[in-house]
Amino acid sequence: MRRFLFVSCLTFFAVSPASADITHAIKSSISLTVDGAASQSIRQPSSFSVSGSNVTLGTAPKLGTLTSGTALGYTPGVYSITTAGDSFSYSESYLEGDDVPALLSTTVTGGVVPALPTFSNQTVTSGGTAGTLAGTLATDGALTITAGGAGTTAIGQVIQELTIR
Repeated sequence: MRRFLFVSCLTFFAVSPASADITHAIKSSISLTVDGAASQSIRQPSSFSVSGSNVTLGTAPKLGTLTSGTALGYTPGVYSITTAGDSFSYSESYLEGDDVPALLSTTVTGGVVPALPTFSNQTVTSGGTAGTLAGTLATDGALTITAGGAGTTAIGQVIQELTIR
């Protein structure tokens, strides 16, 4: 009996239970996006500049009156050389700005902006059209993605993780 007890104790301490953690995860996702219509407009102002040396101003340059549908207008200045025979420099520039637009706002119809005001600096993004854009996840992990119209994005992914510790 002693031998049996001794062998049993040795066997008990020699064999330890296995300790392992196994984790299995399946993650599926589909992301569907339809871009919205957008516009950004910056209206350019009218401006002029004059610079020079050894010049005398006779009549000052001036900008005209702003009325919608017509150019602002610019009348250049009249200058003369201050000291005859000496070097001189003169520069005059004029930039015609954007007119006051007849269209100041617009309505998005079916994801499309039909008309926008026209300015010197403008960025326009046309709206997306969902069309047939679709995505499904099956219980077996299969993904089905159907392409949509312009301005759409469809992303599907399946991630499988197996962790053994």
